[in-house]
Amino acid sequence: MYQDTNNLHIATENITKSYRSGDAKTVALKNVSLRIAQGEFIMITGRNGSGKSTLLHQLGLLDSPDTGEIYINGREVTRLSEKKRMDMRLRQLGYIFQEYALVAELSALENVMLPAMMIGTSKDARDKALTLLAKVGLRDKARRLPTQLSGGEQQKVAIARALINAPRILFADEPTANLDTIASKDVLRIFKSLNEQEHITIAMITHEPEELEYATRHIKLSDGKLV
Repeated sequence: MYQDTNNLHIATENITKSYRSGDAKTVALKNVSLRIAQGEFIMITGRNGSGKSTLLHQLGLLDSPDTGEIYINGREVTRLSEKKRMDMRLRQLGYIFQEYALVAELSALENVMLPAMMIGTSKDARDKALTLLAKVGLRDKARRLPTQLSGGEQQKVAIARALINAPRILFADEPTANLDTIASKDVLRIFKSLNEQEHITIAMITHEPEELEYATRHIKLSDGKLV
């Protein structure tokens, strides 16, 4: 069992994960042990199929490893009930996805408010959401639907939504993959500001070598193992 959790937001001990498709078995992660300290900005790279998204899903409690242990803020989380895992995801962790994952029928403001509504903190949700939209430069587009926003604007709404419950850890799965160069730099500057000024820990997957300069540390996966 991992005991030294001082100054760590995330620690894993020999986690493995495999998937089955019929008779075929794919081992996505192989005995991965990783430490992420508070305030780090980690970039995760590797070829397609190397296990990047699988690792991020384990760290973010979106999936569970077959074996091994995961600690978040010193707490072992792999054996928690799904209800407790969901509560932890909503209250302590934030997620930004490649495809934005906005609700098409909701305005930008309503999309940002949604996680706060899910944990019953709707009283101040509107004001918090407007403040976050202003932080990402979209206060004037709060009433627009996702289809009325550019890809970069939708991703900024997704970032604001991820921050509504004040998480201390953000997970981002190729958040710039569908964006042009200018929009990508805007998103990365927001991440850098969140990391440096608000000391939010960030773990992000990227395929773009030039994005590594924004990170404080770079880790690489190959065939399910840390390189």
